[in-house]
Amino acid sequence: MTATAQRSLDRPAPETPRAGLPGTELDRIDTEQLGRELDAIRQEVLDSRGERDAAYIRRLVRGQRVLELVSRAVLLGSRRRVPWVLGTTGLALAKILENMEIGHNVLHGQWDWMRDPKIHSTTWEWDHTSPAVQWKRAHNETHHRFTNVLGKDNDLGYGIMRVDEAQEWAPRHLFQPALNFVTACVFEWGITLFDLDLGDNLGEKRQLTPEKKAEVKVALAKVRRQLTKDFVLYPALSGRSWRSTLAANATANLVRNLWSHSVIMCGHFPEGVSTFEQASVPDDETRGQWYLRQMLGSANISGPRLVHVLTGNLSHQIEHHVFPDLPSNRYAEVAPRVRAVFARHGLPYNSRPLVRQVGSAWHKVVRLSLPNGWLAQTNRRNLVPQLRRLVQPAPVAAGS
Repeated sequence: MTATAQRSLDRPAPETPRAGLPGTELDRIDTEQLGRELDAIRQEVLDSRGERDAAYIRRLVRGQRVLELVSRAVLLGSRRRVPWVLGTTGLALAKILENMEIGHNVLHGQWDWMRDPKIHSTTWEWDHTSPAVQWKRAHNETHHRFTNVLGKDNDLGYGIMRVDEAQEWAPRHLFQPALNFVTACVFEWGITLFDLDLGDNLGEKRQLTPEKKAEVKVALAKVRRQLTKDFVLYPALSGRSWRSTLAANATANLVRNLWSHSVIMCGHFPEGVSTFEQASVPDDETRGQWYLRQMLGSANISGPRLVHVLTGNLSHQIEHHVFPDLPSNRYAEVAPRVRAVFARHGLPYNSRPLVRQVGSAWHKVVRLSLPNGWLAQTNRRNLVPQLRRLVQPAPVAAGS
């Protein structure tokens, strides 16, 4: 059951069995028809993959590497403002392209059909502190299987935030906006910790298994390589300009983190995106039911082609969640057809420009950091008692 829809389900149940996701008018037959329609779109793209798709990713990889090389060359030995700004900007863009449109999508296996060992999910290691093998397990196998399922999907609030009205509010949630901003600044490191899935062990004070210790060792080795590359090797190559190169690398990483975090928030967390309780996901979930959950639990960013490329085409988050294995350059092509499927089945297609979608996601972060309805109930006349309510919640009535 969708947690966001649960409280509006007082109407009588329909005679036809539902698909397992209340909040929509689809019954099981409609849901399976929806699944067949989306399967047909996916198969058409799979059958038509070819040279233009391969040329796209190869051209992008070459362009990204040239951009990074030129940017780092500009930064070497340069302490003047203009070269520093140009080099840092180019390096930040190169890192964004490598993480979003290249690394994320290569590791999804979107280009495995090319059988190119240089651009393959089993051989690619990205410019990120999280080892590719650990990210693929946490992201491809867990996140995409349990998209927006409370307690299952770490991408939903990163396991540390209140993400739905049905979750009980506590005073600690007041710090949620600040915590979210800090998470954005260190997003790369947060993903590395999430991918290690240490929360259960630390929370329950359990000893790490030998397998988990081995994973931690692999992650630490990757972290060491990343730190050495950005904060030791390239600054050292800059000689007397090592401080400016160090600052440039740190700035480029920060920009990449803030951008990636914003894109992920836009795809998973804006107003209107559904979350789901674990009980709503049956063990025998059908293809149609899985599709429906992806559709309701995702949101898009509208904008020009440059926005799509810089977001790794996660501006088409709906299409990515529905078709995670299709080449990312095809999402814009299939988006109108997917939107038509939404319309035929009476489903909301959540898409806004970047600024509005980011604003919507942050509005939800702030809104859920407060008790349900607090903002609507608060005005200038009752502000003081309402603030007191935040730090001194009303006691629970006896017997409740």
